[in-house]
Amino acid sequence: MKRSTKVISIIILFFMIIAGVVIARTMIGNHFKKKFSKRPPPGIIVKTVEQRNFQNKIETFGTAVPLRVQSYNIEKYEILEPIKFNKKVKAGEVIVKLKNRNIVAPFDGIIGKRNFSDDIKVSESSLVINLEDASSLFVDVDIPEVFSTFISEGLRVDIKFSGNKEKNYEGVVESLASRINTSKRSLAARIKLYNSDLEILPGALLEVTIKYNERNSLGIPDTSVILEGNKVYIYRVDDKNIANKTEIQIGNRSNGYLEVNSGLNKGDIVVAEGLKKVRPFGKIKPIKDGAKQNKGTWGKKNKPTSTEPKKSKFDWIKKLNIFNKSESKKKEDKSK
Repeated sequence: MKRSTKVISIIILFFMIIAGVVIARTMIGNHFKKKFSKRPPPGIIVKTVEQRNFQNKIETFGTAVPLRVQSYNIEKYEILEPIKFNKKVKAGEVIVKLKNRNIVAPFDGIIGKRNFSDDIKVSESSLVINLEDASSLFVDVDIPEVFSTFISEGLRVDIKFSGNKEKNYEGVVESLASRINTSKRSLAARIKLYNSDLEILPGALLEVTIKYNERNSLGIPDTSVILEGNKVYIYRVDDKNIANKTEIQIGNRSNGYLEVNSGLNKGDIVVAEGLKKVRPFGKIKPIKDGAKQNKGTWGKKNKPTSTEPKKSKFDWIKKLNIFNKSESKKKEDKSK
């Protein structure tokens, strides 16, 4: 009888210990969960929806042609003085001095040389000189037939030179052909480019971007959108800093911004960067685009600010006054 009572007591004690461990672990877990689960909302860069300029574009290539060109065929034996090639001359200035006559420039331009082919015997005794006026350049391009109804004279054109792609030159559509080319199924267009600094040489390959249908529409950064199948979403931030997932309709892209056709209004706040940190209906800490984000202080204790000087490990020696004489002792030494 005593043995069975002892066994029962041991079993009860064992279960009590297990229950105590479980309760203790639960209480400790709840304590740390309560302490560390309250993290501050993540700092997210946001952007205000504003009106921006958008346009449709047609991109193509073309070759630069000078405004005016005059060629002269000269016999070498007639030349009296060496010709200064690649020199800029003005109208009325003598280009070449010959035995019987002088060649005078009819307009401002650059003197250039064009050799005959090596298989022509006349190239041994003759040369061809070009006078080119490159202050303005023409670029002839072919516009696909599907865009022919959108192209008109006077449209702005952006041009980039293959030798300097960082700089953008401005041109204009000067003229259009009166009919579609049936063999190419395209419309011929001539673009005029001012080249007063002569940065672009005739014959250069140019990248041409014709802009049409220019308009003022709402725009958001292209980093704001979330693509899910055929649908486009963004996170719109309300007055309580809650991010709401919203479907929008977008148009063209221009300089890192997307055109918004519907789904947003002017002045709305949208998440611009950090989409992976945002959750639907989650709270965020908005950071305006361009502002510096402060380092987080979560989990860090504020250090007390003290104006007292730092204590040295040798301060206890100073308190003993071993190396300092008393004021009375100093006076006695002086009197002696």
